[in-house]
Amino acid sequence: MKILPFKIPKPKDEALVYQEDREKVFYDQLHQHAEIQISYIEKGEGTLIVGDSINEYKANDILVIGSYVPHVFRSDTHTTNTSVMRTLFFDQGSFGKDFFDLPDLAATHPFFQQSVYGMKVVSHKENTIALFKQLRQQNKLEQIASLLLIINQIAKSETQPLSSFVYNKAFSDDEGKRLNKVFDHVMDHYHEQITLQEVSEIAHMSKNAFCRYFKKRTNKTFFQFLIEIRIENASKRIIGQPELPISLVSEQCGFSNLANFNRKFKELKGCTPTQYRAQFQ
Repeated sequence: MKILPFKIPKPKDEALVYQEDREKVFYDQLHQHAEIQISYIEKGEGTLIVGDSINEYKANDILVIGSYVPHVFRSDTHTTNTSVMRTLFFDQGSFGKDFFDLPDLAATHPFFQQSVYGMKVVSHKENTIALFKQLRQQNKLEQIASLLLIINQIAKSETQPLSSFVYNKAFSDDEGKRLNKVFDHVMDHYHEQITLQEVSEIAHMSKNAFCRYFKKRTNKTFFQFLIEIRIENASKRIIGQPELPISLVSEQCGFSNLANFNRKFKELKGCTPTQYRAQFQ
């Protein structure tokens, strides 16, 4: 299976690939592949960037990432010793060009339509998780049957999109590596002051060229992206460290002004940091 812009060894000439990742961190480089990916997060949590959106993932999440949708998993290494993800990789033509167009498989069409932007399953997950847990003991024919059942189950479940925009061209190796360096820098240093000059130099571009490049490929400005990373990390601190004052969370996540933090948090989460914490207490 060919993965761009970062190439990971995969079995060749297989219509369906079942993979288990049991690592301290998942593959944390920005990448894309022709195959549709259905993943069950058995253990672990972290940040998932898909297309133009920043999401969190956690245990028992079921995620679908469409063909050539750029994405990166960033595990929270302080929360668990091992992250475990079970994944099926396939494409719409894996079993023949017209296989999923058969009238008998019409119920799968909503799944493929929604996979374009990626999606998270938010209801009726128990049956899908049970199917994933059987995959390791199954032969290839049984895995294909399980895939069809999983697609059918997801098509009947409530889902939410993982992104709202996907760049309409496959990333080249150079583009993927350039954006990955920027993403890495932001996720490692979001709590510090980050300047446009700094990230432009990391991307080996002028500031104006970088701004155009980043907006075209992510559908948002660099500073919108930075704020979303900061707010996502702040929300984890608010829930995971209930004793931590909101003002300290704001400071630890790179905001120099509490009022600005509260305003940005409400714009992205729909409520104030204090209200957000209260929902989980």
